[in-house]
Amino acid sequence: MSTQGHIGRRLIQLYAGLALYGASSALLVRAGLGLEPWNVLHQGLAKLTGLTIGVVSIVVGAAVLLLWIPLRQRPGLGTVSNVFAVGLSMDGTLALVPDAHGFAVRIPLLLAGIVLNGAATGLYIAASFGPGPRDGLMTGLHRRTGRSIRLMRTSIEVVVVVTGFLLGGTIGVGTLLYALSIGPLAQLFLRVFAATAAGAGGTVVAARTPARAILRR
Repeated sequence: MSTQGHIGRRLIQLYAGLALYGASSALLVRAGLGLEPWNVLHQGLAKLTGLTIGVVSIVVGAAVLLLWIPLRQRPGLGTVSNVFAVGLSMDGTLALVPDAHGFAVRIPLLLAGIVLNGAATGLYIAASFGPGPRDGLMTGLHRRTGRSIRLMRTSIEVVVVVTGFLLGGTIGVGTLLYALSIGPLAQLFLRVFAATAAGAGGTVVAARTPARAILRR
């Protein structure tokens, strides 16, 4: 594959992954059984401000990106794209998918949202255009403090979940199921898409992307 073709394929993979990530988050909102940690915060802020959850996601992502400056993190195309693409996709999907009523609909929506989220995460990470702003915050704190990635991830997510819950964000069985399954799902799909890229003449990124570093955006 030519260099131009390879970059084009990676760009398609990046934006498809980010769009699907936003769509998966919207499915979790419609399921109403608990959101992923950062969207608990986004939903709480959305209720407080009257903005849409997608717009809040963009604002929070931009604010987190500013925190990269003292951490001496360098954003990539994927980092900046993440800030805008996920929020726009999320609001767009919410406009198309109606509220779900009854567990017969809400449970499949929850499961579909979690699996799609894992696939989207693997897709955009395998494109290798840089981490999302929230991922970079975690890894930046890890490098600056010397503390483990696991500790940084847990600390950040506890803070955003508690803050979001206090502001009215939704915590439930979906939050717990997401926390337990997203790591294995994202790593599985990362390997799948990295292997596909390698077969097409791309770079295998799974080998250099630690499983413990996989975090929401």
